[in-house]
Amino acid sequence: MSWGKLLQPDLVLGTAIVNLTADILEKYQIKGLVLDVDETLVPITAANASPELSLWVAEIKPVVSVWLASNNLSQNRIGRIADSLNLPYITGAAKPSRRKLRRAVTAMNLPVEQVAMVGDRLFTDVLAGNRLGMFTILVEPMVDAGEAVRKYPLRSFEVWVSQALGASLKIKD
Repeated sequence: MSWGKLLQPDLVLGTAIVNLTADILEKYQIKGLVLDVDETLVPITAANASPELSLWVAEIKPVVSVWLASNNLSQNRIGRIADSLNLPYITGAAKPSRRKLRRAVTAMNLPVEQVAMVGDRLFTDVLAGNRLGMFTILVEPMVDAGEAVRKYPLRSFEVWVSQALGASLKIKD
């Protein structure tokens, strides 16, 4: 598989994860979600999930199985966020490695094609999900306004490299 294909998300949401609806998941026949944490669910500087995120999780959990998979090694921080959302989680996922993502998919007892890897990064979240054969969803990062200047240059570089390798990052309906 070419690098362009490995970095190509199946769906570019073009907005934050809280706009990922049950209708969108049904359209793509998604039965499970593996969610990145930092910048996908909460800004890296936030210690807790926002009320908006908590509401979204409460609405989406009856529709799909949900796991968190973070590269972050902080058991305390990721565990606190996961516990507040009442979700199982994995820390130190080492994405783009597939090993710990496979563990989450196996725990859901679903075919890998029916599980989506959702994240804000192409070189970790999308690459890991595509390597495992998951449906991949790229969302816009949840960043604090003060962090945006520091965080977006790396994402911009990832987008540029991915497009240079042939990935199309157009927002789909």
